[in-house]
Amino acid sequence: MNLKKNQKAKVALITGITGQDGSYLAEFLLEKGYEVHGIMRRSSTFITGRVEHILKDIHEKKPKLIIHYGDLADSNTIRRLLYSIKPQEIYNLGAQSHVRVSFDIPEYTADITGLGTLRILEAIKDYQHDTGQKVKFYQASSSEMFGSAPPPQNENTSFHPRSPYAVAKVFAYNTTVNYREAYNIFASNGILFNHESPRRGGTFVTKKITRGIARIVAGKDKKIYLGNLEAKRDWGYAPEYCEAMWLMLQQNKPDDYVIGTGETHSVKEFVKLAFQVAGLGSYKKYIEIDPRYYRPTEVNVLKADPTKATKILGWKPKTKFEDLVRIMVEADLRNEGIKI
Repeated sequence: MNLKKNQKAKVALITGITGQDGSYLAEFLLEKGYEVHGIMRRSSTFITGRVEHILKDIHEKKPKLIIHYGDLADSNTIRRLLYSIKPQEIYNLGAQSHVRVSFDIPEYTADITGLGTLRILEAIKDYQHDTGQKVKFYQASSSEMFGSAPPPQNENTSFHPRSPYAVAKVFAYNTTVNYREAYNIFASNGILFNHESPRRGGTFVTKKITRGIARIVAGKDKKIYLGNLEAKRDWGYAPEYCEAMWLMLQQNKPDDYVIGTGETHSVKEFVKLAFQVAGLGSYKKYIEIDPRYYRPTEVNVLKADPTKATKILGWKPKTKFEDLVRIMVEADLRNEGIKI
């Protein structure tokens, strides 16, 4: 996007900007010429590692990426930032997003993942009424909402959530639809199936596998402890999914879209391929099953039907499953100082 002379850059606000998706989306929007603002929770440790390479000192003249402290539990902060930043687009990627952990902290998960969306939409409703300025809103919905619904899953598949995280996401999804219909807000849900990258959080299964392998090769660990190896997921490459988010907000009207590859692979398949990439041979002497990583209610198979996104958005996944696994394994090997 090349801005004409005297044309102002679009302003975007991203919640969850320090996460995997937030960092890739920030890069994407900056390349499009946006001014990008992000909301970050206060922490006693630095959590800006994923955006450090694009984050400039706030004292510099006209920084393109600006981080603000805030929390999805705090409606006052959300409202204040909306009125001061005046974004044309808001991408709500913030959440307590770990499915297994949501069973341990269900109330917190409901508050942040569910009610956090409501707080943003309430602020948008009032902002549009007060200023007359329209705001486009993207809600990061999840394939976990489908739960035990039979695959493949698309926009017409009924939700059957199987975790507090998924239940909270269903609430957020329906809240987004309700505010779109009730208050004429441009609000779209992106129902994203699993998407991974080298920036994936260390407690997620794909990253546990690839980082664990790198540590084994480096001689630091001997085992990787996992849960259900038979669970099947539709895995894609995170940067491509961030483009889909943006495309949803560039349409003439808001709508909801399933984003995925249309392929499904088990955790065991991911493990086998990752060990092959690293040249370690069979995974069996390195993998231990720990029952603590099983969910009380499991989701067995998730498989996307992204036909609508392909037809309307023109979006298609480019990175194959095998390439995704290789990208992640090689990145973690490099992080351990191992030559590829």
